[in-house]
Amino acid sequence: MNPEIITLGEPLIEFSASTEGDLCDGNVFVQGFGGDTSNFAVSVARSGGKVRYITSIGTDPFGRALMALWKKEGVDVAAVDQTDQYKTGIYFISRNNGKHEFTYFRKNSAASRMTPEILPVDAIRNAKIFHLSGITQGISISACDTSSKALAIANESKTLVSYDPNLRTDLWDLDRARAMIHATVPKTDIFFPSFDDACLLTGLKTPEDITDFYLTLGTKTIVLKLGEKGALLAHGMKMDYFDPYPVEPVDASGAGDTFCGAFLAENVTGSSLDDCMRFAGTAAALSTTGIGCVAPIPTREKIVYAMEKLNRR
Repeated sequence: MNPEIITLGEPLIEFSASTEGDLCDGNVFVQGFGGDTSNFAVSVARSGGKVRYITSIGTDPFGRALMALWKKEGVDVAAVDQTDQYKTGIYFISRNNGKHEFTYFRKNSAASRMTPEILPVDAIRNAKIFHLSGITQGISISACDTSSKALAIANESKTLVSYDPNLRTDLWDLDRARAMIHATVPKTDIFFPSFDDACLLTGLKTPEDITDFYLTLGTKTIVLKLGEKGALLAHGMKMDYFDPYPVEPVDASGAGDTFCGAFLAENVTGSSLDDCMRFAGTAAALSTTGIGCVAPIPTREKIVYAMEKLNRR
């Protein structure tokens, strides 16, 4: 498979609480899969796109489970580095009053130890889109170096670059994160911040001011994810709001990653940006109707059916 979309990052094994309560409240935890770029890759594949994942995982049972997942989903694993020197990271999700609490065990994970030598240079050069995450830049110095090298390869070869800052202040200091993220934005073509992340990064308070700021930095297209309020597309002189697809949400932990994956899978088909927004918004909404990051990600058939059903109302 020649991948149209390539992404780089850290996959994780997820343990998600089946009911609300603190981590140690006697909750039953459902094993799933996570890591923003892994979620993204599955979203691309389920949305009908061809995607390759660049990462490093342990040869432990968790790493083997992730490999099985990607192969089942049709994610290209040719660039997955497997090592017996480091372990695969895990995390737990608990929920209280609708808010998520994440507890990570990822220090010195295999992915955090990856280096530029694992990069498939020709594949990045020949891909249509390279997708980068701020989490990948934040997990370690070597992962950040790997991200920078991949970004340079994509820029040199005119491969379209998409970027989700996915700000995590438990990974790196806000000032350092802001400096790296804002240095990366001018090197990207499509920027996917969430509203909350963008407020922290810029100090601005309105979607319009945020999109103006990032357009000034030099990115061509901004998709500002507004959660339950939908999303805002800014491209050139055009700025449009897109309403959310109506659902009863249960767990939104993987919605942003699902949005990005669905948007780019639709983008490589030649669809307009507006159509990509509607497709991605529907996918993200549907992904909130189940527990965990990966299990609820919808297939292309479910996304199209939901859009058609809404249009018939």
